[in-house]
Amino acid sequence: MSFVVIMKEGGPLMWIIFGFGLIALFIFLEKLFYFHRSQVNVGELVSGLINVLKRDGMIEAISLCDNTPGPVARVLNAAILSYEKGDEEKAIRHAVEDAAMVEVPKLEARLNIIGTIGFVAPLMGLLGTVIGMMSAFQTIRAKEVVYLTIPDFAGDISMALTTTAAGLCVAIPCHIAYNYLVARVEVFTVDMEKSASEIVYFLKNHRNAKNGNSDENGTVN
Repeated sequence: MSFVVIMKEGGPLMWIIFGFGLIALFIFLEKLFYFHRSQVNVGELVSGLINVLKRDGMIEAISLCDNTPGPVARVLNAAILSYEKGDEEKAIRHAVEDAAMVEVPKLEARLNIIGTIGFVAPLMGLLGTVIGMMSAFQTIRAKEVVYLTIPDFAGDISMALTTTAAGLCVAIPCHIAYNYLVARVEVFTVDMEKSASEIVYFLKNHRNAKNGNSDENGTVN
């Protein structure tokens, strides 16, 4: 059975369900590409930044964050910029939180559309089923005969079953895609929290060590 025949048998609702499927597919591919491009080795990034910051290479550290894609690098960059301005630990953590509040919505953008389509598609299929059954009963009533042949209402029943199947075929992949993307967002969120804690802890100790050395040098002089 060809695609055109299936769409014709399913009626107008089939085009709506098909449109939902295309929208969900486009969003999934777009988010998949965005997540792949934003994925970095967090451990290597943090280690590289710490090695640079130990030498007080602020410009080099900021440049490293700018040249590294993804939300983790931007959150770490916010911490380093705050430290460079002379902010205390509390202010640095606040800068990290502000950066994370900007990055998380970017990761979650349009995921609700896939979730909504996964919920609505079966309902659209069910609506097509109801319309098909109503049309079948109207056909029976219009014939006003005792005996009816299968072809008399086969088209209505076909529309009912086709829309139900189409709705499920769209909804099941949408649920899988939504849960997968949500899991990826959670991984990014954990990476941001963990890396930010490590860099803030290092910056605090690094500043204390520098202040301690300065005090000791001042005492000797």
